[in-house]
Amino acid sequence: MEYKKTAIEGVYIIEPRVFNDARGYFFEAWKQQEFEENIGPVRFIQDNESKSSYGVLRGLHYQKGAFSQSKLVRVIKGRVLDVAVDLRRSSATFGKHVMVELSEENKRQFFIPRGFAHGFLVLSDEAVFTYKVDNVYAPQAEAGIRWNDPELGISWPIDPSQVLTSDKDLILPLFRDAEYFE
Repeated sequence: MEYKKTAIEGVYIIEPRVFNDARGYFFEAWKQQEFEENIGPVRFIQDNESKSSYGVLRGLHYQKGAFSQSKLVRVIKGRVLDVAVDLRRSSATFGKHVMVELSEENKRQFFIPRGFAHGFLVLSDEAVFTYKVDNVYAPQAEAGIRWNDPELGISWPIDPSQVLTSDKDLILPLFRDAEYFE
């Protein structure tokens, strides 16, 4: 696998080595020793999966305090635009974001460390999205930022009227009103 640093410290795009032949393909999706050599130790404890249709936007979510999570995300089917927003107040890139397209074709993975809000927009008819996390889900610690906050400057590639999101995500606070990490 190739571990590519992004413009934000700690966020990586991971490109697997894919072996194709007449039977299909094979690649290593996760290799702990290699991951730790390139990114550092992260103890993933749970795998999650979601299925969504075109225009579904999930995010921008995070968990606060002791329940903060690192995530390693990828798409098994379809195509999404994935975004991580730096919420680390002490970071030189505080409030900035990294955006990457993940798809069943490119098989990229995206590593998002603790201290970031995360979300994705489905660009295909359907997408199956999977992710590893290093901490449990804690409803009392969940938080988020509104996906279309102009201060973030995220250029979502579909018309806002086509975005499908949860009622809860529609009322998330703006970036300036969010809780940050130190």
